[in-house]
Amino acid sequence: MSAAKDLLSNYQHVIERLTLTMGSQGVFDVTVDGDLIYSKDQTGRHDEPGEILELFEKVAGDVGRYGQG
Repeated sequence: MSAAKDLLSNYQHVIERLTLTMGSQGVFDVTVDGDLIYSKDQTGRHDEPGEILELFEKVAGDVGRYGQG
């Protein structure tokens, strides 16, 4: 799970709950603290490497990455 690793490695200090939802029909949704930030169903494709981290950073605003002050 590259998406989970990316998010938790960089933002473990601000994420209270991370949910990855997968299913037999190709479902892949990423929800952070109750907010859907990525849905394969909505985009019609799987995420690209680093894409979910980039999407999280857009909604996180000025929150710095873990260990970067």
